[in-house]
Amino acid sequence: MSIRPLDGVRVLELGNYIAAPTAGRMLGDFGAEVIKVERPGTGDELRNWRLYGGDTSMLYRTINRNKKSITVNLGTESGRAVVLDLIRHCDVLLENFRPGILEKWGLGPEALNEVNPDLVITRISGYGQTGPLSGRPGFAAIAEAVGGLRELVGDPDRAPVRTGVSIGDSIAGIYAAFGTVTALLQRARRTANDERIPLQERVIDVALNEAILSVMESLIPDYLAYGVQRERVGGRMEGIAPSNAYQCADAASIIIGGNGDAIFQRYMAVIDRPDLASDPELQDNAGRWRHRERLDAAIGEWTIRHSRAEALQYLEAAGIPCGPIYSAADIVADEQYRARNMIQPFMVDVGASQPKSVGFPGIVPVIGEQSLPIRSVGPDLGEHTREVLSQLLGMSKAEVDALQGGAGVGSRGSTEEQR
Repeated sequence: MSIRPLDGVRVLELGNYIAAPTAGRMLGDFGAEVIKVERPGTGDELRNWRLYGGDTSMLYRTINRNKKSITVNLGTESGRAVVLDLIRHCDVLLENFRPGILEKWGLGPEALNEVNPDLVITRISGYGQTGPLSGRPGFAAIAEAVGGLRELVGDPDRAPVRTGVSIGDSIAGIYAAFGTVTALLQRARRTANDERIPLQERVIDVALNEAILSVMESLIPDYLAYGVQRERVGGRMEGIAPSNAYQCADAASIIIGGNGDAIFQRYMAVIDRPDLASDPELQDNAGRWRHRERLDAAIGEWTIRHSRAEALQYLEAAGIPCGPIYSAADIVADEQYRARNMIQPFMVDVGASQPKSVGFPGIVPVIGEQSLPIRSVGPDLGEHTREVLSQLLGMSKAEVDALQGGAGVGSRGSTEEQR
């Protein structure tokens, strides 16, 4: 399939780790040319995270798919000059350095605007580019705590826990991609009317903590309106019942969401509890939440007598929202994911004698009934340096070689903290 709505958009990505690279991945997924700038010698630190074999992790390969990698040392004058030259040919700059670092290097918005007055500048940081905490370093774990998420994850009788993925980084990356596309759309509309967008309207400022806060639903209004302080409720969702995870006879667990009024009646019929279905106290969600412990006990007594497959069969037949709790192996084997091309195989180096076919998660959202094809997984370090510098900047082989020898590209780069 050749559906590429962002075809013709060129992005220069200066991001490390997960947040900015997630935004770059999304833009690249839909056709943008994303040129990822990495430190010579070491590259993005994500290359070594969860590295079980070879020299590049599957985490890096996943988050940096559909991109080109060039190595440029931003700690040198010649390296920064290369970036400024590349900016002339780009539509978007994407970065996640700590606020002030780009400005220190002479690559702040004003300097970038001088060489490209149409550039969209998307910035991701711990607390945003302004405010009293803007200078602090920030990582997803901190943002998830400050944004209100961590307080609600886990059981009430123990300390809060973290989700198993860097959800804060991913959410911030999604917002950054969305903000970038809205700025590009506005630029296209105004350009059609011979207007130029002011610099401040082309700077997209995404804070990790604010990205988390934005998905916390009515956490703040509930507190300000009613004084409600949300608490951890384990596998449940505050104020909604019955909705939880339940263990089955084969030690597998399933999720069942039977909190709708009509659904609840069918649900209780499946587990053979007409007494609960007719209980006046359980006829609305508020009452069921008050009696959640009694409901969960009854449901758990039923699920433990059935295997996962049996329980799901009975529930699905009655139209009860339910599903298995999948492992990676379950996802790979699932026919729904296969039908929508959501696991796409690539031959990659895994540290063995021969490359191995490895499945990677597909592109979301779906356009044209199936996930669009991934063009390439995350590139090797500096794989496209010569191609990009020669094609975009017109550098000869001798000029690229001289730049590499002068430490502008190709040697170990700056290790200044990103966020």
